[in-house]
Amino acid sequence: MTEPIVKIRGLKKNFGQLEVLKGIDMDIEPRQIFALIGASGSGKSTLLRTINQLEEVTEGEIWFDGELVNQKLPHRQRERHLNQLRQNIGMVFQHFNLFPHLTALENVTLAPVLLRRSSKAEAIEQAKILLDKVGLADRADYYPSRLSGGQKQRVAIARALAMTPKLMLFDEVTSALDPELVGEVNRVMKELAQEHMTMIIVTHDLRFAEDVSDHVVFMADGLVAEQGPPSQVFRAPQEERTKAFLQQVFED
Repeated sequence: MTEPIVKIRGLKKNFGQLEVLKGIDMDIEPRQIFALIGASGSGKSTLLRTINQLEEVTEGEIWFDGELVNQKLPHRQRERHLNQLRQNIGMVFQHFNLFPHLTALENVTLAPVLLRRSSKAEAIEQAKILLDKVGLADRADYYPSRLSGGQKQRVAIARALAMTPKLMLFDEVTSALDPELVGEVNRVMKELAQEHMTMIIVTHDLRFAEDVSDHVVFMADGLVAEQGPPSQVFRAPQEERTKAFLQQVFED
């Protein structure tokens, strides 16, 4: 058995008095495509953001690639630890977060040059390959203001991939897009899944989750209510909460 690339034990997260995560245990294996589903407010995005420490943990442990993520460290050491962690965990957000004053190519080359100390020429060559991979080779010199929402999101995916991460996190990456643009982003994610990139995907698009993932976690009220292969969770759910959620979503 391979060691999980992400191991979560007893994870709790509070925002003041509000308990958002109430004790999560979870293992993500290398090359696994992991979908997190559930109603808004169930804790999916918060869970994702604790993995790369955009949100600090209240209690419990997160391990990534054999190292404790939420170590208690002096400030400077913690900064180094987080920089190293985030070089190996790519994240794509709901709202793109591209630098508006940089072209698509410049957005993709920035992190490898600054953090990995890649040469400019090497970073440009790699960025062109990645923009071609996401179907945007002809938009390399475009600024974000000239790109559609779907194109911006594909640039954001290329930017995350430029660091050659061991894990990719996707946080509702199509929920801010017009319906006709969702497919082009999902297509890129599906190609990454077919290449066995380790991925954790928070999504409300249940048909996409069923199609692309090999493990599904249904979260409710800050807890894992049910998990298993997509065929089981979507077609033969065991828990009443899962059944009610799926019925409501598919009726809508």
